[in-house]
Amino acid sequence: MIRPFLPIILLIISNIFMTFAWYGHLKYKSSALWLVIIVSWSIAFLEYCFQVPANRIGHEYFSAAQLKTIQEVITLIVFSIFSILYLKEEFKWNYLVGFALIILAVFFIFKKW
Repeated sequence: MIRPFLPIILLIISNIFMTFAWYGHLKYKSSALWLVIIVSWSIAFLEYCFQVPANRIGHEYFSAAQLKTIQEVITLIVFSIFSILYLKEEFKWNYLVGFALIILAVFFIFKKW
């Protein structure tokens, strides 16, 4: 029974690594760009180690469009938490409205028509 949830768990882990790879360096603006790139690519490698199996396993249960949609929703959730806790940025009302519209898109993608 855990098998259909395994891709989602892997995607969450993958997105945590991805978020740090893409945005973690924003707290270290004084670091050399070449160093930030190397560190980010190293973190991104770990992201791929979870992303690729998530998609491979997930495609047994979901279409590619559904997998991408799941990944985007997870990305928004992980990034929101990251930006608030790590970057200390404010979560604004318009972000919530935008995310709600994305959730509406999820409905249309997963609805059996």
